[in-house]
This record gives sequence, structure tokens and C-alpha cells, in this order.
Amino acid sequence: MIRSTTYIRVRYGEVDQMGFLYYGNYALYYEVARADMIRDAGYPYSEMERDGTVMPVVKMSAKFLKPALYEELIRVETTIMELHKHSFITFFHHLYNDQNELLHKSEVTLTFYNPATKKRVPMPDRLRTILQPFFD
Repeated sequence: MIRSTTYIRVRYGEVDQMGFLYYGNYALYYEVARADMIRDAGYPYSEMERDGTVMPVVKMSAKFLKPALYEELIRVETTIMELHKHSFITFFHHLYNDQNELLHKSEVTLTFYNPATKKRVPMPDRLRTILQPFFD
């Protein structure tokens, strides 16, 4: 298992009229946290894309428990629980406020895809090499 933490402050342009983080913006927070995790592990998305692999989302589920509010500093805990043998990777995200209350949780599955061939591909060897020690 690998886990990382990302902090994001809820900005004015991300909230609805009630001052709640707009539901569509949660997916942006997932993306920020996933990109941080992969970058911190040593393989930024930008390099993976240059190497010919992108990661489109194929499945996403979310549970909204409490609203994230304007100006709150949100802690996004991101976890990969297992490395699939197939060309998928699943990230679990838990969002907490300053009071350490769980606000939101999600599960996002992505696949590895080569845009040049328009075909699904295995996880890049470089990424698997970086992540594998967390699962041994």
C-alpha cells in the first residue's frame, strides 16, 4: 500500500451559492492528489505522457458526507491499495477538513492508454518499478 497527502484550500471560484465546494470540483481535487502522489514517487504525469502513456478515468464513485466550505484547508489522503496485474490502477481519496472530519471519500480507477495506437497498454515499467516496493 502507498499513501500520500495533499493540501488544497477551497477557493471562491470552486464553491456554489451556499459556499460549499461544488460537487463537480471534487474530481479536480482527486486529480491534484493523484498527480502529487505519482510525482512524489518519482514519475510525473508529464514524463509518463512524453513516454507515450496517458491515464484516462474508467470508473469513479464518490460519497459526500459533509460539505467542504469556502476557505477551508482540505487534506486529501490518497491511497493505492493494490497493484493490478491488468492495465488498471485504483486510487482511494479521503478528504478531511481542519477539524479532521471526514468530508468525502471516493474510488477512482484509471487505465493506461497509448494515444498514438489508441489502445490500452500495461502499466509503464518505470511506474511499476517505483510502486512495487510498497506492495512487497
